[in-house]
Amino acid sequence: MSTCTVEPMDRVMPDVASEGATSSVGRLDWVGMERIEVPILVPTADAPIRTPAKVSAFVNLEQPDVRGIHMSRLYLHVDQVLSDNPLGPTSVRRLLRDFLESHQGLSDRAALRVQYEHLWRRKALITDKAGWKAYPVVITAQLEHGHLSLEVAVEVLYSSTCPCSAALARQLIQEQFERDFPNGETVDREKVKQWLGTEQGIVATPHSQRSRMQMRVRLAPNSREFPVEQLIVAAEAALATPVQAAVKRADEQEFARLNGANLMFCEDAGRRIQGVLEKNSSLTDYWARAVHMESLHPHDAVAIVTKGVHGGLHASSGWVVEAA
Repeated sequence: MSTCTVEPMDRVMPDVASEGATSSVGRLDWVGMERIEVPILVPTADAPIRTPAKVSAFVNLEQPDVRGIHMSRLYLHVDQVLSDNPLGPTSVRRLLRDFLESHQGLSDRAALRVQYEHLWRRKALITDKAGWKAYPVVITAQLEHGHLSLEVAVEVLYSSTCPCSAALARQLIQEQFERDFPNGETVDREKVKQWLGTEQGIVATPHSQRSRMQMRVRLAPNSREFPVEQLIVAAEAALATPVQAAVKRADEQEFARLNGANLMFCEDAGRRIQGVLEKNSSLTDYWARAVHMESLHPHDAVAIVTKGVHGGLHASSGWVVEAA
């Protein structure tokens, strides 16, 4: 009969990271973990929602002869703070301080990235229907020598109808009208009305495509919240044709009307968002990218705008929001 040996809980276990000598010396800019899986509590206009997130946690390694940092400490701090506290500047600031306090003597900088999808129930355009929409969000923060930097990135999907295509379609409809109602004939109003409701009358329609507005904004260090929903509302109002969740025919018809009333090149979309972000005095910097995923071409049309702050976010930033 075999016996099970229970190891004493107080036995000393090897700690190679802190005791082992490194074969080469040098300071490291960042050391940590990426894509830690953790549920977070996200504030919304209605009620906080718990949602899965991917978190990246880093500190620098200031001591050139120390082999490594305490990875497990970063993980435990992430789990403790983000699982139990609403996501906001206060909890993020606390978490970054915990990173540094647990690496005292090793690190003087800490960084955090929280990536998730902001689920929000949105009402239909006309009817009383509503449905869920998921907005990709990335929160980034860095604490260095007591200075906190905060950024919020969010993506909004919308529809964009090409102004050039709309003009070409109108021309074809006019030409069809001339063929069906030759010059010199008396035009019957009711007959024209019926003609406009047929495929023969509307012989061409402009092309439109699903489009992305990616926004990245920098906040003041004393900000009390991450303005995710405020950015979404402002962007959807400016673009006027955000994609819809639950719809009935009345909602779809209104969506078609809005597309016709808001013809947009990517340049137009970029300038609309630029106007919105410029008016927001709580933002110290911004970067926005309009991506029109062309239905005519196999490539995308892109426009990028920035606030133009010296040393701030710039047009060549290769930032992309990804779904968590």
